[in-house]
Amino acid sequence: MFKELGAMMSLMGNRGKLQEEIGKFQAQVGTITAEATAGAGYVTAKANGKLEVLSVKISDEVLALNDREVLEDLVAAAVNQALAKAREQVAAASAKMAENMGLPAGMLGGGLPGLG
Repeated sequence: MFKELGAMMSLMGNRGKLQEEIGKFQAQVGTITAEATAGAGYVTAKANGKLEVLSVKISDEVLALNDREVLEDLVAAAVNQALAKAREQVAAASAKMAENMGLPAGMLGGGLPGLG
C-alpha cells in the first residue's frame, strides 16, 4: 500500500509525464474498435473505446424470419458483446498506461471514464 502511495506521490510531482501518458491513453482509446456477432452472424455490432456503438448490421436472413423479439434479442446480444470487448481493450490500455507511469496495473481501475 505504501509503495503504491509513493508511486502516486512521485507521479504527482511529475505532471508532464502524467499529462503525456493521459494524452497517449486518450489517443489510443479513440482508435479502439471491437466487433461482435450474435445468432451465427445474423447481427453484427461494432463499438469503439469510448463505448459508443458505431454500427449494427442485420442480415437479410434474420429479417426474413419476421420475428421482432428474436431480432431485438440478437441486437442486444451483439451490442453487449461488442461493448464488453471494447471495455477489455480499454482496460488493457489503462494497464499499459499505469505500467508506463510506474503504477501497479490495477491502480487505475481498468479505465479512466471521462477522459475521452
